[in-house]
Amino acid sequence: MTLRIGGPNQSRALRTGENAPSDRGGSRGYVMRTSVALVMCLALVAGCTEGPKHRPTGGLTVTASILPQRYFIQRIGGDRVDVQVMVMPGESPATYEPTPAQLRALSASAAYFHIGVPFENAWLPRIAAANSAMLMVDTAEGIDRVGEGGNPDPHIWLSPSLVTIQARTICEALKALDPAHGSEYAANLDAFEAQIEGLDADIKEMLAGIDQRQFMVFHPSWGYFARDYGLEMIPVEVGGQEPSAAELAALIDRARREGIRVVFAQPEFSSKAAQTVANEIGAEVLLISPLAEDWMTNMRSVAHTFAEVLSQ
Repeated sequence: MTLRIGGPNQSRALRTGENAPSDRGGSRGYVMRTSVALVMCLALVAGCTEGPKHRPTGGLTVTASILPQRYFIQRIGGDRVDVQVMVMPGESPATYEPTPAQLRALSASAAYFHIGVPFENAWLPRIAAANSAMLMVDTAEGIDRVGEGGNPDPHIWLSPSLVTIQARTICEALKALDPAHGSEYAANLDAFEAQIEGLDADIKEMLAGIDQRQFMVFHPSWGYFARDYGLEMIPVEVGGQEPSAAELAALIDRARREGIRVVFAQPEFSSKAAQTVANEIGAEVLLISPLAEDWMTNMRSVAHTFAEVLSQ
């Protein structure tokens, strides 16, 4: 069963009886180790031979691909939703393979929230097949993803404005699964959106006065963040691969021209190539994670790190 609920201006539709489509903060001084259609949806959900799986407390059990999604779902679902996660701390969503135990546990999930990270390309059909009554919710629905070479950038959770769209999709899914508590989910969404607006304003203020707008990072996770706040991301990794000798030499030359003194990396990937660039230009490597579960705190911390580094 696939639930596709878009952004605020998107249409809603529910498809049943088919699989989902196929398809890693702190300052320089420390390192951080980030309608009508809805009524139809409800009717179809209610008509399934197996209803939503509930915990003994009466809450919903759902599953998400990465930890930031659990944060979003819990902010909207509160105590009524128990969120299981596939990719746990230290793991990479680029190469992750769900365990047999995780696939078996999907039998207790009312929904699976996917977001477009690479491991889902191979695993979503098997995830959907593990529980035919489970709603497959595309939290990237309604978002225009950017990318190169036909590979869209999946890191949409690192843009506050795009998280607002994802949060609305999550809210609609929870309301469809649990309409009796729809007003509670809607109120939680309103509160979360207000906090996202505050976060966005804080980040804009932090980055407003900096002169250096370019930053270098090993894995290109921060493109949407850079786009939102007028920065330019220079990735070390090229097309999912470490750079060739010629590409590495060009990166080093550019880093010198731009006066870059910090190369960002993340704990879920090797930082060898990032360290090579840093050594050549007399810079340091700082670790920032896009996969931290406490999304709000992590976004503020990373923004503060960018502000500190780019102000030097």
